[in-house]
Amino acid sequence: MKKFKPIRQTRVSEEVTEQIKQCILLGDFNAGDKLPAERELMEQFQVSRVAIREALRALENSGFVSTRQGATGGTYVIELSFENLSSAFIDLFLAEKISIPEMFHVRVLIEPEVARLAAMRITPESTEKLLEILEKEESPVNSLADDIETKTMAHFVLAEICGNRFLEALVKSLMRVTKKVIEAVNPNTLSMHPAGMHRPIVEAVIAGKPDEAAEAMRRHALEFGEVMIEMERAHRESLRSGFNMKNSVG
Repeated sequence: MKKFKPIRQTRVSEEVTEQIKQCILLGDFNAGDKLPAERELMEQFQVSRVAIREALRALENSGFVSTRQGATGGTYVIELSFENLSSAFIDLFLAEKISIPEMFHVRVLIEPEVARLAAMRITPESTEKLLEILEKEESPVNSLADDIETKTMAHFVLAEICGNRFLEALVKSLMRVTKKVIEAVNPNTLSMHPAGMHRPIVEAVIAGKPDEAAEAMRRHALEFGEVMIEMERAHRESLRSGFNMKNSVG
């Protein structure tokens, strides 16, 4: 007969975390629902306030809940997303555990297929949305932040049109990582993404030409990938130069 291991006191919060997580995953709590107050959770789990707070903190760090302050404060279930994955990727990038070429290798593999599927599922409503995005992104930019925000919309919408939620989540995660990397590096420019780079992709998608859309997206991913790779190279060199200068002065 299997023998169970005694539960260590240090694992109490982890068990609370796991039970709440399972309730969320099974739909007992939906996005937007407020979890019971700390005191009620303490009574239900028969554990200390410290264990409850540690469990809620772990759930917040893993993207299951968020804490609000004020009159409507409390712990609320949030929509699961790839945002935490994006945050992990940016940390890995800054620690030089992942590189821009690796990220764009993935984009070259995934995004052409997203464009292909979008061309097969295009509708009048999504056509109108894509045309609006093209018009907006080809207007003059005021800042790098605005440029990034505007230029990512085409990728988001194509991912939504493609009809595969896993691909959509991956693309949105990759775009968030790209955005965070650019913000972290903070290049001295208003725009890294010339206007018009998305036009061949969007026009092929709207025309319902899957192969042309996929090829246009592949070319775009490669071209912009080169821009990002050069940005990363300059950033790494700047960091090393600053480090060497600091050491020589010290």
